[in-house]
Amino acid sequence: MFLNLQDRAIFVADSHYNSKNTEFLIFLEQLDSKKIQTNQLILMGDNFDFLSSESKFFVKQNIKIINLLNKLAQEIEIVYLEGNHDYNLQKLFPEIEVVKRENQPLLGKYKDKTIALSHGDNFINWKYDLYCFIIRNSTLLKFLNFIDFGNFISKKIDASLLEKNICHQMKDFKKLVIKRLNNYKTDIIIEGHYHQGSTFEFEDKKYINIPSLCCDKKYMILNNNEFTVELI
Repeated sequence: MFLNLQDRAIFVADSHYNSKNTEFLIFLEQLDSKKIQTNQLILMGDNFDFLSSESKFFVKQNIKIINLLNKLAQEIEIVYLEGNHDYNLQKLFPEIEVVKRENQPLLGKYKDKTIALSHGDNFINWKYDLYCFIIRNSTLLKFLNFIDFGNFISKKIDASLLEKNICHQMKDFKKLVIKRLNNYKTDIIIEGHYHQGSTFEFEDKKYINIPSLCCDKKYMILNNNEFTVELI
């Protein structure tokens, strides 16, 4: 897939939707009512606190959002970059362009600029790659779902996620960004994952970390060569 970014494209990252973090539902309802308007929505991953197509518990828990996204996909272009909390999603979103971790960065263009988009949990190390391969294995996930009697496994995962504090500022984030830039050859790099909502300009590159919707209540809009943030 090659992405042609349009003006008024909206980027949403790290919503971590659950019973505590409801910002993603609020945003999508505003999009559905046309209070927020766009023809192109880019979901940068971790929009659900956990979701995979194999998990019946989490599919049922998130069915309102799933249905709303599928409805919106009939009206606008939606691209979904899978994150480390939401993966194996294509079966749930047949009308949405789902980009798996192994196919990131997603390359594209905006006017005369080349772009690369990633959730942001790539280019770590081989151990993390192996971990990601295992936890995304569909056969393993189906087996875990099969033995999830009374949803005891899913409920433990859900409770653990609800207790996590995911909103914090990272020290020396710019140093991490400089290191990550070695993996990209494009003019603009757009990532989520880190919940920092920061932008850095270098000699030949621009790095944008999309703010976390659940932490900052913000999403990002691209228009006339400018990336700006909006509050829900």
